Amino acid sequence: MARGRVRGVSDHSSPGSPRQLSRIAIDRGSVAAAPAGSIGDPRDLGGLSWFETSLPNTAAGALRAARAWSWEDQRAFDAEDWWWRVPLGGAHGVLGLDGIATLWDAWIDGVHVASGDNMFLAKQIVIETPAQELVIRCRALEPELAKKRPRPRWRVPMIEKQQLRWIRTTLLGRTPGWSPPCPAVGPWRPLWIEQSPRFVIEDFAGQARLEGTSGVIECVATMRRYNELTAAKLVVTRGDLRVTTPLEDNDGLWFGQATIPKPALWWPHTHGEPARYRLAVEATSRRGETFVVDLGHTGFRTIVVDRDGDDFAVRVNGAAVFCRGACWTPLDVVTLAAPAESYRGAVAQMRDAGMNMLRVGGTIVYEDDALYDALDEHGVLLWQDLMFANMDYPEDAGFIERVVAEVDQELARLQARPCLAVVCGNSEVEQQAAMSGAPPERWSPPLFHEVIPARVEAMLAGVAYVPSSTHGGAFPHQPSAGVSSYYGVGAYMRPLEDARHSDVRFASECLAFANIPNDPALPRVHDPKWKARSPRDLGAGWDFDDVRDHYVQRLYGIDPVALRVSDHERYLELGRVATGEVMAQTFAEWRRARSRCRGALLWFLRDLWPGAGWGVVDAHGAPKPAWYALRRALAPVALAITNEGNNGLAIQIVNDRPEPLAARLDVTLWRSGLIRAGQGGADVAVPAHGAIELAATSLFEGFLDLSFAYRFGPPIADVIHATLWSGDRLLGETFAFPAGLPSRREGDLGLAVSVKHTELDHVLSISASRFAQHVAIEAARFVADDNYFHLAPGQIRTVRLRPSSESAGAPRGIVTALNGSVAARFEVTK
Repeated sequence: MARGRVRGVSDHSSPGSPRQLSRIAIDRGSVAAAPAGSIGDPRDLGGLSWFETSLPNTAAGALRAARAWSWEDQRAFDAEDWWWRVPLGGAHGVLGLDGIATLWDAWIDGVHVASGDNMFLAKQIVIETPAQELVIRCRALEPELAKKRPRPRWRVPMIEKQQLRWIRTTLLGRTPGWSPPCPAVGPWRPLWIEQSPRFVIEDFAGQARLEGTSGVIECVATMRRYNELTAAKLVVTRGDLRVTTPLEDNDGLWFGQATIPKPALWWPHTHGEPARYRLAVEATSRRGETFVVDLGHTGFRTIVVDRDGDDFAVRVNGAAVFCRGACWTPLDVVTLAAPAESYRGAVAQMRDAGMNMLRVGGTIVYEDDALYDALDEHGVLLWQDLMFANMDYPEDAGFIERVVAEVDQELARLQARPCLAVVCGNSEVEQQAAMSGAPPERWSPPLFHEVIPARVEAMLAGVAYVPSSTHGGAFPHQPSAGVSSYYGVGAYMRPLEDARHSDVRFASECLAFANIPNDPALPRVHDPKWKARSPRDLGAGWDFDDVRDHYVQRLYGIDPVALRVSDHERYLELGRVATGEVMAQTFAEWRRARSRCRGALLWFLRDLWPGAGWGVVDAHGAPKPAWYALRRALAPVALAITNEGNNGLAIQIVNDRPEPLAARLDVTLWRSGLIRAGQGGADVAVPAHGAIELAATSLFEGFLDLSFAYRFGPPIADVIHATLWSGDRLLGETFAFPAGLPSRREGDLGLAVSVKHTELDHVLSISASRFAQHVAIEAARFVADDNYFHLAPGQIRTVRLRPSSESAGAPRGIVTALNGSVAARFEVTK
């Protein structure tokens, strides 16, 4: 349920007889480039080269569709003026411009009607008489950035043009170290015409809350032509439940309150069911016509952030939630748009990986309602930044006034969203100021510490607000206090133990690596085309390929540079799985029972463009090996082994589910990848929304140096396999390697695979006679529900394959293991 944006309108003159929607999308136009400042009058556009385009779109998107631009082309989109011609076909009414990037003017039939300087602000224009053409000019940004203005009090290394701080536009495409060279220019949000229907809701504000054991929905609706109505009511439905309440009219403002006895609560999917209720307004006209306006969904829940001392703990419906997830990137960085089903698919992919929080960061754009709908539906919490990042923003009254209008517009869209957990003023402004040497009094600009929090309190009362994504402690980015960007493990190349030593409380972003995808089209690692897309900070003498290589060496004890020269494919194999190993081990530390960490969000869910980017999903939407490692580490019921030094190994069992867990824990010791060296186990009980820690040695008779900490002789086992069972159902498993991860191929491991075809999918049964490390399934045009897993000797793993397209055909492929030299092949014939 969102204020200011009605999800859909169904106007019925009689039941089952729909009338045409009043809002008509404008979906076609044309675009042309001109030298900056060369044309000022829309009547002088005859000499330009025009490209037909769909709308909404950006200049780069339109040229890409016309095959006039690609990633390989160098084009300075911010150095040109871009003109757009949009036929209106005699339309009149209200013209909606939901977002134009960035400095723009608009003419209708040659008459200047509007201008703007903020890509995030929507604007509406009343067209009194039938109009034929809308013309939009997006002025070149570079001349504006070249204007002499006061210098910032600190510089931002990742941004080339420091004067971007004056312009309300996205940093995407304007940060050469990590985003593609395609800055947004043009009408990137929908254009539409509304032609004065007999009835429409112009604005809707709602709030859903819990009062004792009841759910209460309050709403205020502004209705156009309200004097033609005789009655209106709010309708709340879920399954067989239907609750109605009349709306009271006060000069066009209609008020109402609905009460739901003992409502089903909305939970993050890891902790329960994300129950939602559908809302609609039903109105009756004086002519007896019935109008139904669908207002989408809402949900009932309480979300509180405990900030006692240095804490930052999210509690939903009274239960502590370990928040894990990632920072969002647009599904198409060129157009900044995607179909609603693509948003649903991307969020479902997050859910399947065990993630329960998404951060929309201040370096990108405010997202489409379709994303927030998907988060509500799939039970994923939202951390919403406002679109400010790192820079020293102006403090003059005019800039603040424009920012408040932008902030109010975006906060209105978030009202009554059950997914909304945190609103954040900016991305890393406080950290950037501190790390640049600014004095402490400048770490807390009034815009983020006074102006914006007042707007959040006014429009989203009770929602947690954080002034910056790094905030708390003696310095803003102190990991052990409040929220921080944690890159100790990662960019700063600290040992894995640093994740515990730093006492991370809540990482608003973390664990950035150049994660290698399974994309055969990519060039070799040191090809200039590969390096052009390796994420880096501007001016740094290293990139994130170097960070990944550092951990390959730490984990496997090999020289990655020498390996890249002598065996490039082996270098890629180790690099693909190393980052997932680091992530899984780090999250095991943070989720253990005695950890004080309350949450951690990966820096990037998905790559912006093809290459080894920060995402754990590649630019085409395919999961990388790291995604599969996280799927196991972040599961609602998860099992992990941590090394407690001379205290030995500890078994960590986490149960996020709303029911207590009674299960059987088994631990098997393996030597030389084949010989069973011992076995122990115990029945365990884990409380709902809880975790326990067990000493691994307690599962065996007598003392065993399972962690190889005392080093009296060789390790008892080189592979330790722990499994968690409920009856004959495997709930979770994990492996530990006391002497370190194997890095060599051991010959034939006895890998075997069989395929069973079902009506819905194909099921692989995979086994090995010896320990098999990082078993990888490759099947073109199919996606495995699990991959890059370990197999204990004799263990059988079933994996489902689903087609990635309708034309996938029958699966055929290969199964390999990182420590084996003999593969197993499979093929289904129809």
